[in-house]
Amino acid sequence: MTRPSTVPDTRHGDPATDPPTSGPGTVRQRGRQPRPGRGGVLAIFLTPALVLFLLLVVAPILVASYASLYKWNGFGLPENFIGLDNYTRAFQDPTFRGDLWRGFVLVLLSLVVQLPAALALAMLLNQPLRGRAAYRLIFFAPYVLSEVTTAVLFDLVFSPNRGLGDAIATWLSADAGTVFADPDTVLYAVFLVVSWKYFGLYMMLFLAARQGIPKELSEAAVTDGATAWQAFRHVTLPLLGPTIRISVFLSVIGTIQLFDMVWVLTRGGPIHSSETMAVTMYEYGFRRFEVGYASAISIIMFLLSLVFALFYQRIVLRRDTAGAITNQGGQR
Repeated sequence: MTRPSTVPDTRHGDPATDPPTSGPGTVRQRGRQPRPGRGGVLAIFLTPALVLFLLLVVAPILVASYASLYKWNGFGLPENFIGLDNYTRAFQDPTFRGDLWRGFVLVLLSLVVQLPAALALAMLLNQPLRGRAAYRLIFFAPYVLSEVTTAVLFDLVFSPNRGLGDAIATWLSADAGTVFADPDTVLYAVFLVVSWKYFGLYMMLFLAARQGIPKELSEAAVTDGATAWQAFRHVTLPLLGPTIRISVFLSVIGTIQLFDMVWVLTRGGPIHSSETMAVTMYEYGFRRFEVGYASAISIIMFLLSLVFALFYQRIVLRRDTAGAITNQGGQR
């Protein structure tokens, strides 16, 4: 007669009796490390850019703001505090007031001549023309050149002592060498150089925006009896509005900061006829060593750019963004 066993029956597959195994889930649980928070990741990537922004943008603005309150030659520490006298001097200076006027003229010429011409050419190159890719490349190529290279090139073109300048003078029955020497024509000559450099950029912006507009919209307008001009005016042009406004913004900011081409071509002459705010700032800061006054001019330039940028962001960009959101909501 056998006695009953007192050893508990351990069967495989019984979760109550099977010993814990080191399965994949257990391995993942043991090897899991705490992940850094989202804020920590953002801080890691934003810190280098923030440091560079503080050193290269904020710090120079603060230093220039501080120096503009002193009569300072740039050597040693500024000690002769004069308050806002440098700013008062700037707006009482006929040269600086002339800089403001010339900047306004350049912006006006850009809005009336350069941007409409770039828009017209973009509409033309959007048509199925033979060799239009080559035309696009030709018109965009000047934008690739630096401003100094462009200025040197036109200095050679309009020089009367070099072959091309003489040829132009013969063709036009005029003295091409006086274009940059005549106070009545020098500003328009500078505008010609600036337009040649940046014309291709605006053309490509308009062309890209035009190609983003569905063809069905214009075709529907023409089908309903609209002429090509009416379709462009009432369909295409309103849809190009955001691109036109960003082009105006770039033109204004670029005019305020215009320096390189003017300095290489004319040094601001003759008789300050082509001088810009940036040229005046450089003249007083690095040639006359009136760093305090030059700093005041730089702060005025910064404030003009800031005011226009804030106006664009608050009024124009917000309206364009709201319009885009409304259009997307209507298409859903």
